[in-house]
Amino acid sequence: MDAITQIACNARQAANILQTISTAQKSKALNLIHSKLASAKPDILLANKTDKDLALEQVQAGKLSSSLYKRLDLEGPGKFETMLQGILDIDQLEDPAGKVQAATKLDNGLELYRVSCPVGVLLVIFEARPEVVVNIAALAIKSGNAAILKGGKESFHTCSAISKAIREALEDAVLGDEEADSEAETKEGSKKAIQLQDAVQIVESRQDIDGLLKQDKYIDLVIPRGSNALVKYIQWNTRIPVLGHADGLCSTYVAASAKLDLAKKVVVDAKTTYPAACNSTETLLVHSSHLDTDFFQQLAQILVENNVTLKCDARSLENLNASALFKEHSDKIQASNDEDYDTEFLELTLAVKVVDSVEAAMEHINEHGSKHTDAILTESEKEAKQFMAGVDAAGVYWNASTRFADGFRYGFGAEVGVSTNKTHARGPVGLEGLVIYKYQLHGNGHASADYGAGEGKRPYLHEKIAVQEKETLGELSRKRQRLD
Repeated sequence: MDAITQIACNARQAANILQTISTAQKSKALNLIHSKLASAKPDILLANKTDKDLALEQVQAGKLSSSLYKRLDLEGPGKFETMLQGILDIDQLEDPAGKVQAATKLDNGLELYRVSCPVGVLLVIFEARPEVVVNIAALAIKSGNAAILKGGKESFHTCSAISKAIREALEDAVLGDEEADSEAETKEGSKKAIQLQDAVQIVESRQDIDGLLKQDKYIDLVIPRGSNALVKYIQWNTRIPVLGHADGLCSTYVAASAKLDLAKKVVVDAKTTYPAACNSTETLLVHSSHLDTDFFQQLAQILVENNVTLKCDARSLENLNASALFKEHSDKIQASNDEDYDTEFLELTLAVKVVDSVEAAMEHINEHGSKHTDAILTESEKEAKQFMAGVDAAGVYWNASTRFADGFRYGFGAEVGVSTNKTHARGPVGLEGLVIYKYQLHGNGHASADYGAGEGKRPYLHEKIAVQEKETLGELSRKRQRLD
């Protein structure tokens, strides 16, 4: 077995163990990871400084974008502590695996259950942000999945240091849960520990990824987090299902009834709080009525005062050219081209277009957007509902910034990525997006030949069994025994 296949095979073995351990064991593993990472902080930050120093040279040489460089930093105020707190937050979330989603009584003593279960082995490919290793590891373990991770080469030293601490914690986790009463049990415990250590693995090179994309026997889901080019490459080069988004081309539509103060607050937040984020607004659509007053000029003014460059269509540019704002900030007010409305700028640049109706705004977004997150600012509930029903995106917001599209802000603890797919998970993907389901049938010597039409055959009952939200099979079984 070659090295790449061995990595995938080891991950599968670890996943097979993870799907059988208890919530308490998962919690112990997460808390051990938290402790190991806290102890390893000096080593991790030293590795992070190495990565940043090397990356800065690449930025200065024009070979790495400043936005990617910013994503590398773990030394900023509170960043490391926030990363660690994320593990504890995930630990406090309800275990998503083992929940009964639906139940049917097929016949007396023959019951069918649909039960949530882990996806299996995840291959996660990301750029720059080294804290992704911690987020994914915690989410994977909590949901019972194994994860193979490939970060960008610019974060290699940091990811390696983080991975080392996590793997050491995972080795201790199962050993601590084994109550070995014999030498044989001790050996079995050690075997499980070694396999569980492979629940989180880091790979280094692009060649590793090319090999892993062929491991559909062992890997169940690929999650790419990065540029459009990265996601497209993954999609075109694997038979494994891919969960992710190519671009974060988000739009905000300022409708005719929008309030100016609300628009200023929301649009500035959506564009300026973190321009390099995939949930940052890249296109501003403005209703034409706002050109008849100073509404649009005031909105444009607060944007340029926040260092935003506006790429304007003909109507919005003509309006601003006639204002004092253009004379003061002519370098920040430019004519747009068709390409600007299909561009994820990831910087303080905003494409602007004037539209005459909510229908025109929806048409533009559905044609040019990336199905990530789009917002409408309006005082009309009817118009907001029309927009949110008609825009084809994973997230649609009313009078709120697109920057809320985030697993932590949604209460997921953290996210494994953002999906614009129309599969089992869409939008920010947290724990719930890392489980699927299996059907479990409980019988007592039942045979299919006994059922059907005709003499001596029995009909199916197909009676629904009431299931409480997030009820486990054990809880449901005990409840039914009491009722019986």
